[in-house]
Amino acid sequence: MIDLVEPLLAGDRRALARLLTAIENERPGVEAALAALFSYTGRTWVIGVTGAPGTGKSSLVNALAKAYRAHGETVGILAVDPTSPFTGGAILGDRIRMRDLSGDKGVFIRSMATRGNLGGLSRAARDAIRAFDAAGFDRVLVETVGAGQSEIDIVRAAHTTLVVEAPGLGDDVQAIKAGILEIADVLVVNKADRVGVENTIRGLKTMLELGHPASRAQLMQHHGQLLPADTSSNGHNESFWLPPILRTVATDGQGIDEVLRAIDAHREHLLRTGILQLERGQIEIELHERLQAALVARFLSQIPVDSIAAIIDRVQNRAVDPQGAVNQLLALMELPKSLKVNE
Repeated sequence: MIDLVEPLLAGDRRALARLLTAIENERPGVEAALAALFSYTGRTWVIGVTGAPGTGKSSLVNALAKAYRAHGETVGILAVDPTSPFTGGAILGDRIRMRDLSGDKGVFIRSMATRGNLGGLSRAARDAIRAFDAAGFDRVLVETVGAGQSEIDIVRAAHTTLVVEAPGLGDDVQAIKAGILEIADVLVVNKADRVGVENTIRGLKTMLELGHPASRAQLMQHHGQLLPADTSSNGHNESFWLPPILRTVATDGQGIDEVLRAIDAHREHLLRTGILQLERGQIEIELHERLQAALVARFLSQIPVDSIAAIIDRVQNRAVDPQGAVNQLLALMELPKSLKVNE
């Protein structure tokens, strides 16, 4: 894997493809390659695109990539698709929707399955983004699964998050529900040529007005960080970003230039007010997640399989509750190996 580092830094797309495959499959040696590449990261701007299924996220990503290429910027696209809970496979159909970008050497599209990971991103997504970053792409577009309101992990990986809505997917109250809309840096109402677009925009505006600090004194949470409401006479808070609501028809390019300008405006806002805090928060969350996964893996590797099976039997027979079972497993780790016994 370490042999892929120099070719990738030199722009070899085949080396990038091989490293992305190694990242997704957790192959031996991939950690060393990522460590060698880490000092070359931190230059690209990561744009997350999320929203409910059917809002046209893939079409929007396709249109954004074409627009960036028209401006001479290189684009990496990471499209995360859901994994079947039965077969473990994924359709990876975003490559079909992005046919317009095929053959463009300035665009690299990679589909990645979630492999059962909740929150809209696969666990390997952050490492894949860093591989794109080290490879020198100006922009990285990350399209998430489209799981709905629970799909908030993208905010932990992206600098700018686009939340895509579309008319006809629910009533006005649906747009105001807390959850996925709260992570938006830019709200995009796609398929704006459809009936009901005004109702969708009205609902989104209502949600923003209820949450804007100029409307009422409160604490706003954005990117996992509490921001105090501004109580000055003009109601303006320099550290607060109010997501714009934009209309697009991605299939024919309508409104795409406005979305690009909004992304650039949000980038300037972060560079001026809080990009270091945002990155520090994302790193902290990632370290906690990686530490948790590593500790669980190490713990399970040291517990005999038959001990775990015995505990499962006891829970199934209602002899112990699940939390009690966890406590018993933890107790096994605390005992010297010579004293450990199988239940």
